[in-house]
Amino acid sequence: MNTWTESREQHSSGTAFLLWLACLFGACGIHRFYLGRYGTGLLYLLTFGLLGVGQVLDLFWMRRMVREADLGSRPLPLTSPARLLSASRQRPDADEDLRMRLVRAASQHGGRLSVSQGVMATGKPFKTVEALLDEMARSGHVDIDNDPVSGAVVYTFGELSA
Repeated sequence: MNTWTESREQHSSGTAFLLWLACLFGACGIHRFYLGRYGTGLLYLLTFGLLGVGQVLDLFWMRRMVREADLGSRPLPLTSPARLLSASRQRPDADEDLRMRLVRAASQHGGRLSVSQGVMATGKPFKTVEALLDEMARSGHVDIDNDPVSGAVVYTFGELSA
């Protein structure tokens, strides 16, 4: 596992699934509390997981919810002001070019792009592509979802979706 992934993973999918199972014992929504979704966690607790419908839907959305919880709680990296200045002078054009290449690749894939597809389209390392896609997700330009067939994480570019 690379250092980027280690630094951002704070929630376990396994733990979230086990807490999801707590609904069988009357504690619906506990997994949502674990993932920082307190409002809907309380709603599920009071409505038995919205009469079970929301609980079942969460089974399919669990990986996405875990990933979103990790993205939202990721600490900012520490670096010196001089390093930030030098990086800002060198990287914006390169990052913008890479963003455009990812948008074009997403356009060719129906508005949905996996990290692997991004790597294939750009020739950049997985770590670089994933970091940029995560940044785009944090800024609201893309959504994170799971492929319904494979379960793989995909980044959805709303305006490009078919």
